[in-house]
Amino acid sequence: MGSADSKLNFRKAVIQLTTKTQPVEATDDAFWDQFWADTATSVQDVFALVPAAEIRAVREESPSNLATLCYKGDEDDENARPLAESLLLAVADLLFCPDFTVQSHRRSTVDTAEDIHSIDSCEYIWEAGVGFAHSPQPNYIHDLNRTELLKLLLTCFSEAMYLPPSSDSSNANPWVQFFCSTENRHALPLFTSLLNVVCAYDPVGYGIPYNHLLFSDYREPLVEEAAQVLIVTLDYDSSTSSSPTVDGTTTGTAMDDVDPPGPDNLFVNYLSRIHREEDFQFILKGVARLLSNPLVQTYLPNSAKKIQFHQELLVLFWKLCDFNKKFLFFVLKSSDVLDILVPILYFLNDARADQSRVGLMHIGVFILLLLSGERNFGVRLNKPYSVRVPMDIPVFTGTHADLLIIVFHKIITSGHQRLQPLFDCLLTIVVNVSPYLKSLSMVAANKLLHLLEAFSTTWFLFSAVQNHHLVFFLLEVFNNIIQYQFDGNSNLVYAVIRKRNVFHQLANLPTDSQSIQKGLQRRKKTPEPISRTNSQDGVSMEGSRPAAPAEPGTLKTSLVATPGIDKLTEKSQVSEDGTMRSLEPESSQPPPEGNPPSAVSDGEPWSGEVSHPRRDQRRLSSASSSGQWTPTPDWVMSWKSKLPLQTIMRLLQVLVPQVEKICIDKGLTDESEILKFLQHGTLVGLLPVPHPILIRKYQANSGTAMWFRTYMWGVIYLRNVDPPIWYDTDVKLFEIQRV
Repeated sequence: MGSADSKLNFRKAVIQLTTKTQPVEATDDAFWDQFWADTATSVQDVFALVPAAEIRAVREESPSNLATLCYKGDEDDENARPLAESLLLAVADLLFCPDFTVQSHRRSTVDTAEDIHSIDSCEYIWEAGVGFAHSPQPNYIHDLNRTELLKLLLTCFSEAMYLPPSSDSSNANPWVQFFCSTENRHALPLFTSLLNVVCAYDPVGYGIPYNHLLFSDYREPLVEEAAQVLIVTLDYDSSTSSSPTVDGTTTGTAMDDVDPPGPDNLFVNYLSRIHREEDFQFILKGVARLLSNPLVQTYLPNSAKKIQFHQELLVLFWKLCDFNKKFLFFVLKSSDVLDILVPILYFLNDARADQSRVGLMHIGVFILLLLSGERNFGVRLNKPYSVRVPMDIPVFTGTHADLLIIVFHKIITSGHQRLQPLFDCLLTIVVNVSPYLKSLSMVAANKLLHLLEAFSTTWFLFSAVQNHHLVFFLLEVFNNIIQYQFDGNSNLVYAVIRKRNVFHQLANLPTDSQSIQKGLQRRKKTPEPISRTNSQDGVSMEGSRPAAPAEPGTLKTSLVATPGIDKLTEKSQVSEDGTMRSLEPESSQPPPEGNPPSAVSDGEPWSGEVSHPRRDQRRLSSASSSGQWTPTPDWVMSWKSKLPLQTIMRLLQVLVPQVEKICIDKGLTDESEILKFLQHGTLVGLLPVPHPILIRKYQANSGTAMWFRTYMWGVIYLRNVDPPIWYDTDVKLFEIQRV
């Protein structure tokens, strides 16, 4: 009964506040005390009893009353700070308030009021991990209070949602800027608390089946909010600052005072200075454990808890790699990187048909693009793949490289239309790792050949100005493997020999107007973007479900366009000693006839250099259907003459007669005998001089920084439904759409 009375009294106070048109004096304690007379009101109750529309009405009609209410809620008489600052500092203090959010270290139960302003919050870090060895006793009341305070912080930080997307990186969020500055004396312990709470969380607990149905887990909502607050506070455009090299040579020893002054944002600063191996191990193990959680298979259906915040984790992992190059180097130093790769490939494969998860597809591909710029990633992919995560892909026996190629093939051939801008990125990743792949399985080799077959049909090549780039990428993959890893790749060599007609057709691609028109006519008969037949899909893995489209009515948020691959990456050449040398971008030449600059994104003139061309975002149908652009013989010639076919043609010239002779002499029709012959064959001295290995490394740019901001806030908007803080407000950063 008492609870009902207190709610009624609270509601009466709210009505009084919203109906008063005259300012209420701050000294009128009888009026203001009604709002905190009873502490039994929960946050959910407050949200229900103070409707958003009424708060907005107070803001419009009597802003001074709303300001007084906020100041009263945060009695900070020491200095007349702006309201936003004192609110943020009060929240920071409350996050380390003894007996409210942290365990008191005092014996007595009565803490003096000034304690909160004088305690050393570094002794009250919430969880063991980076920079803190002691794991405090779990306390679910503290977890609940921390969770609500973090939700309040997110609400304060959400000003970003109400500004339209802009590529101006000087547009820093003033709330985040202040909170992550030296003005906040709790910045270090809070950053450490958030990071440790996320990375130490184990949703499976003691592994008791169905434990999540028997007990409430107060830690999970806290971990979710902590992950969200972390990624928002780390929203910092690194393309405007100097970035250390991958071996960390431009940073000092981390988390100490001899570092060059880092960014003003202390959270980014602290993150970039973590350097101890055990800290890296703790972070990597924690993130990998949580990312792998949705993949956990049990014999009892639904018996293990599945977390839902993998998108926030992927953004956090991206930030870790982007801001701390020593961490990136650590991740790639051992095969632990594969514990990140497999969940990402699982999410990509699972989300490929779901329009509401386009953002998830992008972040997964961006992370793999970042990793693929480092040689170690390609080397690690040779580890045999034995984990059997049920995925809707053909059964194969092979390495993690095979898994990556098979999943990418699945995305390209059976993902939805909106993923086409990612094709460049997917194939760039394969090109980057290809010089290091020791032995592809027959399944993966056939998938690569199937992609080449699909992308080199005349209607596809002639139907959009940049489609031929995909063929260049695939030829580069075959050349890298033949030149640098011929010995172990008899499956790929065999697949190339079997599909030799595809290479001959490319070499003899017609360039006259009549043939071009004929090629485009074919398109009308075949509306499918890529032939899905004869890709020999075979049986899918046991226990897997096909990738499903979004349920009708699913909410999604819009995303800004991502930069083209030429803006996302810079080219580096690998020297003989394994070091990388950055290549200068080619100077732009005027576009060849038939290729107006208008067809290229960002108004960038085409470089004219095709073997590694500037690539704009692919819009498969727009260039052709709008009727602005039509392929001309000169345009086809401009890139056909640069197709890197010499190595493959030489290989076919040498091996095809030998294979045919064996088949005739021995009457062979058996694949395994031919493979055995190819395994022992050699092309030493017969192939052209190996070309230098070219890697396209991800480079930070303001376009991706903006993409991350819209994606991150879109995820936070959709994931915070209890209470639905931002619903029905005038959000400008993205649009909320229904599938």
